[in-house]
Amino acid sequence: MEKRFDEKTKSALFEYVLRLADDNIIIGHRLSEWCGHAPMLEEDIALANIALDCIGQASALYSLAAKIDGAEKNEDDFVYFRNENQYKNLLLVEQPNTDFAYTVARQFFYDAFTIYFYDELSKTGLDPLAAILTKAVKEITYHLRHCKVWMLRLGDGTLESNQKLQSAVNDLWRFTGEMFFKDETDKFLFQQKLIPDSQQVKNKWNKLIEETFREAKIKVPNTLPNTAKGGRIGFHTEHLGHLLAEMQIVARSFPGAKW
Repeated sequence: MEKRFDEKTKSALFEYVLRLADDNIIIGHRLSEWCGHAPMLEEDIALANIALDCIGQASALYSLAAKIDGAEKNEDDFVYFRNENQYKNLLLVEQPNTDFAYTVARQFFYDAFTIYFYDELSKTGLDPLAAILTKAVKEITYHLRHCKVWMLRLGDGTLESNQKLQSAVNDLWRFTGEMFFKDETDKFLFQQKLIPDSQQVKNKWNKLIEETFREAKIKVPNTLPNTAKGGRIGFHTEHLGHLLAEMQIVARSFPGAKW
């Protein structure tokens, strides 16, 4: 980092950047699982490209986390050689693809959050992080536009497509509150004026969600949006362990191999 911070602030920043990187690598992997299996060729390519963007963002964030930490680590160390409870990603992004509507809803919730959150976070004065997030916002603008189109096509399509999307929204809704959850790390960095107010982001997110649901003929679930959380402190659903086993098997089977 270009600015000088005390050890407590550096530790909090490391944790915070690592969380952002974990979000991106996990959702990038989930999207990559559609490669060769998407409902049409154009969508196969689109999802693969979005996955590559997310993984690219993760790589840049892991590199920054290593610089903050000052340890002799690289992106591969963070991705392939940490266990499930060492990952700090949102529970939302680790949820399985289930079906195409489920993937669309999951991506829409996430992109609707990051488009506003990254934009605000890039203005806090952390120059290396701002550079990464400014580029990311340009990519997420496309991601959000793409998945919003599918929200409208599925929601306002056939009875079956509407039901599948509504079912996905109902199931994923409980994970959305975690995006705005604040623990001691968040509170400390906010006091230092290094991260934005999550409530401002939440207000914008809520407005976009409500507008899109109304246009897509999707109902807002009755359940509370914050009933599932724990990812930020290493408590995950059973799905992450299976994902990591697949993602890490080659690197762990041949440690130190050069590609």
